Amino acid sequence: MLFYRASLPLSRQTLTYTTGLIRRHRKTAGSKGRALPPVAQALMVLVYLRKGETFAELAAGFGVSTSTAWRYVTESVDLLAARAPKLDTVLRNARRDRLPYLILDGTLVAIDRVAADRPFYSGKHRRHGMNLQVIAAPDGRLLWVSGPLRGSVHDLKAARIWGVIRALASTGMLVLADKAYQGAGDHVLTPYKGRDKPESQKDANRAHARLRGPGERANAQLKTWRILRKLRCCPFRAGRIAKAIHVLQLRETPSH
Repeated sequence: MLFYRASLPLSRQTLTYTTGLIRRHRKTAGSKGRALPPVAQALMVLVYLRKGETFAELAAGFGVSTSTAWRYVTESVDLLAARAPKLDTVLRNARRDRLPYLILDGTLVAIDRVAADRPFYSGKHRRHGMNLQVIAAPDGRLLWVSGPLRGSVHDLKAARIWGVIRALASTGMLVLADKAYQGAGDHVLTPYKGRDKPESQKDANRAHARLRGPGERANAQLKTWRILRKLRCCPFRAGRIAKAIHVLQLRETPSH
């Protein structure tokens, strides 16, 4: 096997933050005699999330066994995910900051499954995956990400399962969403459907798309972390992985 140096497009403060979480966890658990120091374990999970490397590749690069790489990454992802913003806190802060509206959208995280796994198949995206619900700010900042549901679950049903529609209604805020959320309620504004719409409705749809666009960019930002382009681990890990990435993105943002 050949080895080479590689760069990771993340800041030093993100590595320091992740290292601190791991170090405190080890101290609390009384863990001793680990194969890697906290900083190396932190770097390993960042490489896994950002570059999507396999556990075998991580193990070779960090000089540990594949099972150790899996255990360290899983532990680190769970530590990060536990610190992801909660829905009620996000909505409370949105009202405090007087955001003019919120953007609700769904995204599909592709998974390594075969055609027989019908519950995971999304007819909308025509591929197997896990459905995640995302709330973004008008400027495209990712505010909250849900847990995972099978890809066959419709976006509106997924939002209801996670209590998102009800929680958004309680804030009294305007919410923009795509056509998949029609019927969610008067507080969720979706585009007009149908052909041969009058020009006024076409204009309204164009304005709606411009305002909703940043929310779609929030999903795209999640996918810049290559692990979310196609999961090869347990599909139900998708939510924890996305939440861990959200926490890291907050560390990468200068205001944080």
